[in-house]
Amino acid sequence: MSGMDSLTPSEPLPSISHHGAASGVTGSCHRLQIDPDRALLIDCGLFQGQDAERIDSLEQHQVRFPVEDVLALVVTHVHIDHIGRLPYLLAAGYQGPILCSVPSKRLLPLVIEDALRVGFTRDRALIERFLAEVEGRLVALDYKTWHTLLDDARHCIRVKLKRAGHILGSAYVEVDTQDKRSGERQRIVFSGDLGAPYSPLLPAPKPPYRADVVVLESTYGDRLHEDRRHRRDRLKAAIDRALANGGTVIVPAFSVGRTQELLYELEGLIHNARSQRWRELEIIVDSPLAARFTQVYRELKPWWDAEAHRRLRSGRHPLSFENLYTVEDHQEHERAVEYLAESGRPAVVIAASGMASGGRVVNYLKRMLGDERHCVLFTGYQAQGTPGRDIQRFGPNGGWVALEGQRIEIRARIETVSGYSAHADQHDLLNFVRRMRHPPREVRLVHGDAHAQAALKAKLLEWGAGEGHELRVTLGAQHIADSLLPETA
Repeated sequence: MSGMDSLTPSEPLPSISHHGAASGVTGSCHRLQIDPDRALLIDCGLFQGQDAERIDSLEQHQVRFPVEDVLALVVTHVHIDHIGRLPYLLAAGYQGPILCSVPSKRLLPLVIEDALRVGFTRDRALIERFLAEVEGRLVALDYKTWHTLLDDARHCIRVKLKRAGHILGSAYVEVDTQDKRSGERQRIVFSGDLGAPYSPLLPAPKPPYRADVVVLESTYGDRLHEDRRHRRDRLKAAIDRALANGGTVIVPAFSVGRTQELLYELEGLIHNARSQRWRELEIIVDSPLAARFTQVYRELKPWWDAEAHRRLRSGRHPLSFENLYTVEDHQEHERAVEYLAESGRPAVVIAASGMASGGRVVNYLKRMLGDERHCVLFTGYQAQGTPGRDIQRFGPNGGWVALEGQRIEIRARIETVSGYSAHADQHDLLNFVRRMRHPPREVRLVHGDAHAQAALKAKLLEWGAGEGHELRVTLGAQHIADSLLPETA
């Protein structure tokens, strides 16, 4: 089915179409068409993993939808699969503002700078020029406050950000539209990525009061997470096993969000440890970008949750503690890889990328996957088609993985602690909808694979039927907006 065929000209406005993350988990980009000449864009992210392999990468990231009618781009959070197509959007001629939360305004330029350097150019002058352009467009919105985008004879259009609990600065978006000609009002909610309750540093997301339509992520729509106590116990147990084996625990983690949450949990484990071995355990962050993000996270303490503030008041420093070491330059990185591979000194290394598809973590994996003393610990979602998913899937059975064209045998222990996912699980996603005072008439499921979307759809319909609520649940793949996108209906 071509994307354009899935949208009929007679579809009433406002309407929602998808330019990514309709039937996959990356490339989030959602378009709210309010009138033929007025639209909003929610996120504009890169495709990754299997989503990026279905079609030529350069082609798929081109912006093929109109931009002259886009009143604003609203960014839910700064992960690359939600903002990575910004260079393409501006190249297509987008002239409008980029709305985001106050913390995201601090974090977004760091992510875009890294994306430009890795995927576009190392020309410092070009990067600086683009960053200046982006920063000139950024408009920081306070949480829980309506921001009027437009109020004229035809429409009143307002947006409000609320905390999503996914990473620092993450938000879900409420869009309130009023057509003054017909008097019709609509409240549409875009979930972005919702966090799990009890995530380190972040307060849990609270559902909106009401919505007519919800565009809902479904990454973990088919499963439940461990609770925080159990996941912390499993994290400790995985490290204990590596300590006993004289090995290193390698944790592939995204530079923003996951790295800081893990540091927070590890500081707690070290602080409460009774054994000398734990008290002396080295925690190594081997990612310059992660180090920069961690510094900004420290500066954004006002947006930490109550538990984190209690730690601060007691004199502890969750993101800056004695056992924490940061590897900066490439030579130091190479020495760290060699030293840990040969010495048998126990350590925990946190390095990007989170799906092992690039970055410094690949060098650790190439050097250590073949040694049974070591452990690779996954704490986040591994998308189909990424090396991380292959290691997770084939490693426990003594398989192999291709890393930078090399076949690497897997003898290291492979562990997964799912409870550290920054995404809400099925129970949390259901609660986001069913705890609204006035629940929606339609939920549109995006940002999940086919099985996850199907499972969540069944649960939502079951809930709706049980409540006597006529709930319509559709899938994003039914509303794909561009036939060139790597989506299947």
